[in-house]
Amino acid sequence: MSTLDSTPKYEGRVIRVTVDNVVLPNGKQAALEVVHHPGGAAVVALNDLQQVCLLRQYRYVAGGWIWELPAGKLEVSEPPQNTAQRELTEEAGVSATDWVSLGTLFSSPGVFSEVIHLYLAQGLSSARSQLEDHEVLEVHWVGFRRACEMALSGELRDAKTTIGLLRAAHRLGLSLVERP
Repeated sequence: MSTLDSTPKYEGRVIRVTVDNVVLPNGKQAALEVVHHPGGAAVVALNDLQQVCLLRQYRYVAGGWIWELPAGKLEVSEPPQNTAQRELTEEAGVSATDWVSLGTLFSSPGVFSEVIHLYLAQGLSSARSQLEDHEVLEVHWVGFRRACEMALSGELRDAKTTIGLLRAAHRLGLSLVERP
């Protein structure tokens, strides 16, 4: 695919929107609306009691309260793991000594450029949280297996949280499906 031109439409605090005229792999041309986002990082923080940190967070766009992993937006030139470490401390009030990448995901590749980096964090200890003014959340520690069941049942509706939990379960060798 090649980009013929890109027309800026909006630039805000977090996102920027363009209409890109492109040539697709099949040779056809298309005008595509693209929401450019700097990306983010999310953390599956697992304590020694096999509990995972889930935030019950108010999200205006989601129409109320939803469950999420600690997560946040990448800052300019900030490595994704540093974002994950910063957000875990700021939102959940813990830090971790052991970090493993769980890969990346696209939040909505039909229109968003956002890539989310997922991490498993263990070796937790208390730290000083520091919420931003727009963050309204409660910190909960939920049994890891229970959190995975919430993901599989649809009780968790946030994609990064569901994918992060299931990738962590796989990484840890936890079987979530009973075999007959």
